[in-house]
Amino acid sequence: MMNNSDATAHAASGAAVIVEDLTVVRGGATALDRLSLAVPRGHVIGLLGPSGSGKTTLMRAIVGVQLVKSGTIEVLGLPAGSRALRTRMGYVTQQASVYDDLSVRQNLAYFRRIIGAPASDIDRVVERTDLGSVAGRLVGSLSGGQRSRVSLAAALLGDPEVLVLDEPTVGLDPVLRVELWGLFRSLADDGATLLISSHVMDEAKRCDRLLLLRDGRLLADDTVRGLLRVTGTDDVEQAFLRLIERGEPDLRPTTETETETER
Repeated sequence: MMNNSDATAHAASGAAVIVEDLTVVRGGATALDRLSLAVPRGHVIGLLGPSGSGKTTLMRAIVGVQLVKSGTIEVLGLPAGSRALRTRMGYVTQQASVYDDLSVRQNLAYFRRIIGAPASDIDRVVERTDLGSVAGRLVGSLSGGQRSRVSLAAALLGDPEVLVLDEPTVGLDPVLRVELWGLFRSLADDGATLLISSHVMDEAKRCDRLLLLRDGRLLADDTVRGLLRVTGTDDVEQAFLRLIERGEPDLRPTTETETETER
């Protein structure tokens, strides 16, 4: 686990999110067990693990909408859930959190007013998510991929520094998944920090770093290359299985960040 000196080092290095000794209990069961980790700024961080591993619970805690039993979470130097983070964070849930009986623009106008973003932001996020051709249509008439883009566009209002995306590509065809991951990379290149959950292991190679969860515990925090090296495997799924077989987490995160060519 990350000790106090580790946490101080992460804070000094400008981590976007710092989680220390976090425990969450849901329905009488421990969903997260004394979890500690740090999310570096300006990178795409993959949060991977099977269903029930605690990914959504962790994301809800980071956003500030999950009751926690113990531990602390800081986002951009502030306690998770702070009002000051409202325009500095964007959150996309697994289910599209937009209104089917409103058009794309009407949805964005509504959410823009809630967070106090400028009116010009609507055109910016529509362009960024390539929704211009359907901006006037009711969201309920759109395809699954388009609805996912509307949710993402709403999360981009206010130009947030941190984006928390809970399985944003689930149920999408391979072409749409590739397009969305291209957008995620573009956002990170512009300085945003993205924490993206997935249970699809082949998406791991698109991330700068990986956090592997199982049963509410952190099994690994490393780059793809580092993870494969320490487990002696050829792909992330094999690495994940190797860590499970060992029965102990590998919590010796490297300081490297993979370059575009290494990905």
